[in-house]
Amino acid sequence: MAPSASLSSPTPVDRLDSLVGASPLLEIRYRLDGRPRCLHAKYESMNMTGSVKDRMAAHILRRAYQRGELRAGDTIVECSSGNTGIAFAALGRALGHPVRIYMPDWMSKERTELIRSFGAEVVPVSREQGGFVGGVRMAAEEGERHDHVFLPRQFDNPDNIEAHELTTGPEIVRQLEQFGKRPDAFVAGVGTGGTVMGVGRHLRSVLPDCRVHPLEPSNSPTLRVGHRVGHHRIQGISDEFVPAILDLAHLDALIDVDDGDAICMAQCLARRLGLAVGISSGANFLGAVKVAAEHDDDDPCVVTVFCDSNKKYLSTDLCRCEPVRDDHWTPRVELESFRAVR
Repeated sequence: MAPSASLSSPTPVDRLDSLVGASPLLEIRYRLDGRPRCLHAKYESMNMTGSVKDRMAAHILRRAYQRGELRAGDTIVECSSGNTGIAFAALGRALGHPVRIYMPDWMSKERTELIRSFGAEVVPVSREQGGFVGGVRMAAEEGERHDHVFLPRQFDNPDNIEAHELTTGPEIVRQLEQFGKRPDAFVAGVGTGGTVMGVGRHLRSVLPDCRVHPLEPSNSPTLRVGHRVGHHRIQGISDEFVPAILDLAHLDALIDVDDGDAICMAQCLARRLGLAVGISSGANFLGAVKVAAEHDDDDPCVVTVFCDSNKKYLSTDLCRCEPVRDDHWTPRVELESFRAVR
């Protein structure tokens, strides 16, 4: 939905607008089993802190200011697996707010150090303390105990969806027009669900037949079973529970990607095309490849998101030799070239 008149007043976030959003759209040419194909991906590492989560964080803060829910001096408290915490740490400090981030203690070292580098506090949460679910509970409890605390509640906040409905979705449509195309399908891994829900809502408002696919690790099919099951290495998605803002009934079929396959694909994107992306971007690329392969059209326009860069994963398996299995899709993909538009 468009912002209402009551939510149109200027806020301190406005001065950061030029640092968030308006990311390039890539057109990537590749071959699948020798057959020429192309797909499109938003290159979100160009945002202020290098991830798609800057969009959501900026919009949630903007709306909170406009509603009077966030005031000068308030502490921003959130639970995050990394990118959201980094985004709130940077934007929060730029706006003069103390920031405290609860984060599972098994996330990459780079994530923790980046949050601390912005002057924010990191509260590690162990598996014994409840892991991600425990961190969400602890953040909420802090908000209940103390005044002058703002809880973004990324997993429950509809402003998360609106951020992508108002920015990412329209950007995709405008940029595809430069390639002379319209989207047939959109694929995105589910962390909070904000990206897939918001982009999907806008794309379907323009093209009702556009398919919108959520993606999760095949190693941990949380969305399929409704609760945490298994373990995976794609940090930033499948965070142990089904987010409240995710409405699977209004989305198309779930796409599954093996975490090892995602790692291999992210490595290939860096080594062959110079696109230094994180593991979830490798998963999103493969998800888009799968959707394109199953599409009725011989040359479908499938769009996805490269959520962040590889810089937060240098201490993870992304920088190690990953065994290739017979059921992996990466060996079937030959990356050729890409071009970008703003």
